[in-house]
Amino acid sequence: MSKTIVVVGFGPGISTAVAEKFGAEGFSVALVARNEERLAKGVRALKAKGVAAAAFPADAGNPAAIRAAIGKARAELGPVTVLQWNAYGGVEAGDLLDTDPAAVRAIFDVAVVGLLAAVQEALPDLKSTKEGAVLVTNGAFGELAPQMDALAVSLKTMGVALQCRETQAGWIARAAVEGRRRLCGRGDGRRHDQGRPVVQR
Repeated sequence: MSKTIVVVGFGPGISTAVAEKFGAEGFSVALVARNEERLAKGVRALKAKGVAAAAFPADAGNPAAIRAAIGKARAELGPVTVLQWNAYGGVEAGDLLDTDPAAVRAIFDVAVVGLLAAVQEALPDLKSTKEGAVLVTNGAFGELAPQMDALAVSLKTMGVALQCRETQAGWIARAAVEGRRRLCGRGDGRRHDQGRPVVQR
C-alpha cells in the first residue's frame, strides 16, 4: 500500500528535512505552502532524489483551502499516512493589551484553525492505517509538557493527543487517532503509552 506524507508550511529547514527523510523511506511527498516557486523547487529536488512528489499551493490559514489541498494530494498521491504541520502565522503578538486583535487572529488562523481543518480532512486516512501520524513542528500544539497534557485530559477538551511510535522513518510524535487520550502512570513522574516513555523535547 502506498504511503503519503503531506507537509504543510513547506520551506527551508525542518520541513525540507522531514520531506527528504520520509521520501527516502518510500513515502510519496505532498508539499503545501503559499509560495508556488518554493514548492516547485522543492518538488524538483525531491524528484531528483527519486521521490514521488507534487505541489499543492494553499494558505494554511484558510481551512477550506487546506482541506482542498489535502483532498487533491490524496487523489494524486494516495491516502495520507502522515501529516506534518510546519505552518506558522509569522506574527509576534507582543503585549496583548496593545496588539491589534487582527494580528492575534492571524496567529490562531494558521497555528490552530488551519491545523484542525487539516487533521479533520486527513483523519479517515490516518485512522485506516497503523502508521497514521500527525507531526506538529511549528511550536503550537507541539507542546509535550505533562502539565499541558494533564490539563487537556482533565477538561476533556481535546480529542487529539500525543504519543510515541517507532516507524520506518524513526521516532515521531503521533496523534492518537482513536479519539481519546491514554495516559499510563508508572509512578516515576514520566508519561508512558503502550509501554514506551513519551519523548520530552
